[in-house]
Amino acid sequence: MVNLAYVIAGSEATGGAGIQADLKTFQQLGVYGLGTLTCIVSFDPKNGWAHRFVPVDPEVITDQIEAATATHDLEVVKIGMLGTPATIDVVSRALQEHAFRHVVLDPVLICKGQEPGAALDTDNALREHVLPHATVITPNMFESKTLAGMDAIETVDDLAEAARRIHDLGPRYVVAKGGTELPGDDAVDVLYDGEDVHTFRAPKVGQERVSGAGCTLAAAITAELAKGAGVEEAVRTAKAVVNAGIAARVSAHTPFDSVWQGAYTP
Repeated sequence: MVNLAYVIAGSEATGGAGIQADLKTFQQLGVYGLGTLTCIVSFDPKNGWAHRFVPVDPEVITDQIEAATATHDLEVVKIGMLGTPATIDVVSRALQEHAFRHVVLDPVLICKGQEPGAALDTDNALREHVLPHATVITPNMFESKTLAGMDAIETVDDLAEAARRIHDLGPRYVVAKGGTELPGDDAVDVLYDGEDVHTFRAPKVGQERVSGAGCTLAAAITAELAKGAGVEEAVRTAKAVVNAGIAARVSAHTPFDSVWQGAYTP
């Protein structure tokens, strides 16, 4: 039997993040992946590698979801960048219509390439219409502060408090990521399940952020859940996947490196 994992997310043309990173992660973990594109993001090398953002027409997104869900019995889905309130409406309807066993939400609160007003509308729609469907949500430091309404996260205890507050918004599990931004020698993530806080640590591999780390973590959790793992086990494996991928990072002409999903051996 082949395990299936579905992703609804944006394309990132350099291959370092977005649906490209998601599908590579699924493959590396032995899961058959399929995906629906929500937007196309391409860096602009002539403008400081800023993001160029083009949304996919909502009807085209609907068509993709229809094709994917008609072709396979899909139980586990990862939600990545959605980008516009119209896209969020389409995806929210899909989450209501299809009884996914697990929904893993990587909450891209700042849609790079959009005007601030449009980005705020997207953020609000995401919180209202998609976040409550999530089995697992994987916010980074900025997203954790924003969702939790905290001015700063400076310690592991702060990160755990943010996870508790985000849990109150509706998701069943919160994985709050410390990454390189949390002070200390270790990259620390916390998992809150509504009762207990579980802490995951690994030595930091450099002090710079690496493109695709967040996408890869959420995709790895999705793949492991598709294989039948519990959430804590899935997070532990995902942490190992990301750590290996950062250590074997791919450099390029960009001012940042990218995670290499192929570095992890299950």
